[in-house]
Amino acid sequence: MTPVQKIAALLRSPESVLAEIFAKMEKLTGTTGVAEKICKENEAIVKQKLKELGIAEEKADAQLVQAKLFEKTKEADKAFYEFLGEPDLSKQDGCGVMIGKIKEISGVKNGFFLQEEKLRDFLFLNPPKNILGDLGYAGVQEMLAKENLYEVFAALRFVENERWLNETFFRPYNDLTADNFEEREIKVRVLSEKWAKIGAKFVGKKLHHISHLKELGLVFIIPEASNGNGGVHVYAPGRIAETFSLVLHYIHEIDFYCELFRRYAKRPDFGKNIVDLLSGKASGAALQDGKISWRVIQRYLAKADPQDPRLFEPHVNTENLHWLRAEKEMDLLAEKYPQADMEFWRGADDFAGDIFLAGKKGEEIVSFDLIDNIVALTHGGLGKYLYHQQESLWNKIFMEFMGEEKLRELVLNNIEKGFIEL
Repeated sequence: MTPVQKIAALLRSPESVLAEIFAKMEKLTGTTGVAEKICKENEAIVKQKLKELGIAEEKADAQLVQAKLFEKTKEADKAFYEFLGEPDLSKQDGCGVMIGKIKEISGVKNGFFLQEEKLRDFLFLNPPKNILGDLGYAGVQEMLAKENLYEVFAALRFVENERWLNETFFRPYNDLTADNFEEREIKVRVLSEKWAKIGAKFVGKKLHHISHLKELGLVFIIPEASNGNGGVHVYAPGRIAETFSLVLHYIHEIDFYCELFRRYAKRPDFGKNIVDLLSGKASGAALQDGKISWRVIQRYLAKADPQDPRLFEPHVNTENLHWLRAEKEMDLLAEKYPQADMEFWRGADDFAGDIFLAGKKGEEIVSFDLIDNIVALTHGGLGKYLYHQQESLWNKIFMEFMGEEKLRELVLNNIEKGFIEL
């Protein structure tokens, strides 16, 4: 199997697509041997990790490798959990040490966000009826006198009706001006415990416990509801590593979008541009023939449809730019604090993966990316997750030709268009 064939197989993409983009990028940049370099790096990582897992290469099959990776993920998460003071995700005051470490390694900085006065205006303009009803308030003024403004805005996303939010509440965003924004620090906040019960009522078991609001500069954690254990804190494998890494990721995502907010501040139609940006749409238009075109994708399309045709053509993913920074910081944390026991995952670059025999299924791809394995673990180890590894590999190809900072610059310059044309 040639290097191009191997990369195409790892990406589940036609060999002809990879051969064409490698040839075009080589001609443009004068850089050759990129496919060979990526394959050698990937092979070295996989070989080293198999050795550390105690698996002989000739005996490696998909099921065995995945099982051993889960074991390593569990070990690392348990040690990480203890290192962070056994965070209790069911309580607002149970995550202080964890948030402190996140701020320490991320260098949480200021961003360009909606002013608090404007946030209050939006609530008075369109009162959130579900929130008011469940909290027992007669109106917005009474609610804001007793509740945290940022928590109310976070709760909008999981308590109020999505159609009402998009068609009514967020409509005034189109009229925003740059003067409605201000410089302030990115906030990381665990919401009050009451939101766990309220959120479960409206969303049920599908409630996502970590999210963010780019325009507010807020990363929030919804406390986990009690599972009928009498209020006793129970450790859940993978949950702490997932929470820690996601918060880091969201901090970098917010920082990225702040760069765009500041750019839009110098242009007309500020509000409309903000709304279009926050929608996170991925263009469905065809790539231009005859040009070196890379699609810009702002989310993981494979979550909705693993066969989305845009996944198999040249593209870069903004999500993985943020994950790249988050995982680098977790590497630095592991180096600074050996007791966190993340050593196995240091050097296991996010693009690493390989193809193994899988019994009657023939062959399967196994991801050696920490995030893919954490997500699989928190979902009970049922099924494999590849979207971080595969999207990272697409970004890796681009960066080997152009560099990480150039990729970031080109994405910022072309995110509205949806394509990078070279």
